[in-house]
Amino acid sequence: KNISVQLYASGRFTEEKLGQAEKTELDQHLENLIARADGTKNWTEKILRQTEVLLQPNPSARIEEFIYDKLDKKLPSRATNAELLGQYMVDAAAEFGPETPYGCTLVTVGEYQRKLGGAEREFLQTSAASFLTPLRNFLEGDWRTISKERRLLENRRLDLDICKARVKKAKQAEAKAAAAPDFQETRPRNYVLSASASAAELELRVAQTEFDRQAEVTRLLLEGIGSTHLNHLRCLQDFSEAQATFYAQCHHYTQDLQRELHRCSNAVAPPHSSAAAAPQPVSSAFLSGPSSPGAAVSSLSSQTAGALTQTQLAVTGTRKAKVLYDYDAHDDSELSLLADELISVYTVPGMDPDWLIGERGNEKGKVPVTYLELLS
Repeated sequence: KNISVQLYASGRFTEEKLGQAEKTELDQHLENLIARADGTKNWTEKILRQTEVLLQPNPSARIEEFIYDKLDKKLPSRATNAELLGQYMVDAAAEFGPETPYGCTLVTVGEYQRKLGGAEREFLQTSAASFLTPLRNFLEGDWRTISKERRLLENRRLDLDICKARVKKAKQAEAKAAAAPDFQETRPRNYVLSASASAAELELRVAQTEFDRQAEVTRLLLEGIGSTHLNHLRCLQDFSEAQATFYAQCHHYTQDLQRELHRCSNAVAPPHSSAAAAPQPVSSAFLSGPSSPGAAVSSLSSQTAGALTQTQLAVTGTRKAKVLYDYDAHDDSELSLLADELISVYTVPGMDPDWLIGERGNEKGKVPVTYLELLS
């Protein structure tokens, strides 16, 4: 009996698709909720897949992570590409000699590559926990429940349409018998047809009740998509914050690496080549800020033309600057900084253009230009 009912329902579904049978339409609100849920599911899948590609470009590594996740096993710890590069540089320095200029530079760059790799590892872990996992939980949990209830609703609708067709058919047969009565069997035939119509109407009422109940259950689940959007919004904010932290760390490490390399080059360079390669000082016109593009070009030209004169100048004009990031001084000649604080800065002739002299109260020392925002 169940098989025959399923076959009949399948035939009914096919007829509806071909437009050969009437179909009970869902109310517009429920249709809108279904369309919104389908869009949420489709875009969540696309965002999830592309984020996985962004965080792990290696498809083999993604497949390995997927298998471990399905087996509910912990993924073995894997070094990032930057960490591997840093380790190779350190190993190469050990072979060439860490005391040589090349070996010393390899060690310095390798250590900072490992720091960058560590920051990347932390970013990947944070993103997986705060962004990827909630998206997967929605697709593998909430969406499966919604899909199951929607399938039940479709089955209830097919049952309802079948009952409507039976009632219609029974009433048509009853009307036909009344229009052309058989005087020998009128009462028995009318009685049978009337009983058949009454049974069909009873089945229709039951099917209508079950359909309405399932429609309400499905509606409540679909309205929960709004809460899903709010949850995904918070996840997006966490992901963006993790990205900002990661890129800020990378910027900090690369700036520190540049300073370390500059110190190393100054330490190993002969005196005459060091003097010849000494960077030009930052002009006072640059610190004060030209008022127009023409003034900027003029300032740059005057700086180049008057390089010899500037070597005899005293300290240039003082200017205020806002600190963008925390900075820890590496020696007594530098000044430690705290983000968002205001300090006074100026330059002196012959100073590295990447540095300024900073003053905060009675404290004074060199500060990196990249950590500052010069104020008007």
